[in-house]
Amino acid sequence: MKKSRLEAFSDGVIAIIITIMVLELKLPEHGMDDLSSLLPMAPFFLSYVLSFINVGIYWNNHHHMMYLVSSITGGALWANLHLLFWLSLIPFGTEWMADKHFSTWPVAVYGTILFMCGVAYTLLARILASHCG
Repeated sequence: MKKSRLEAFSDGVIAIIITIMVLELKLPEHGMDDLSSLLPMAPFFLSYVLSFINVGIYWNNHHHMMYLVSSITGGALWANLHLLFWLSLIPFGTEWMADKHFSTWPVAVYGTILFMCGVAYTLLARILASHCG
């Protein structure tokens, strides 16, 4: 398989992940039109920024890694899907963590999701490295 197909698919999934996260940012419900009406949204915005940065780092690193690869094996396809699976859970963790104002269990689940993203990325990198020169 050509790496361009994997890159295009991964880019699309990551774009959808970011879109889902930004759609979770809701307008204030109180009908006020001043900046103080945004204060209750602070946990959601903070969670969004944190998650956007994390997803952005994975997207950037994924591109740098794919630049070095000439072809994709079946194992690399599955490892990439594994990474995308964990990345796709970031919007869930982001929303739950913000909704519960960074309480213990939502933060622990969010941290677990991010940890598993790291594990999946490492696995993908090792599989790709084993097939490079």
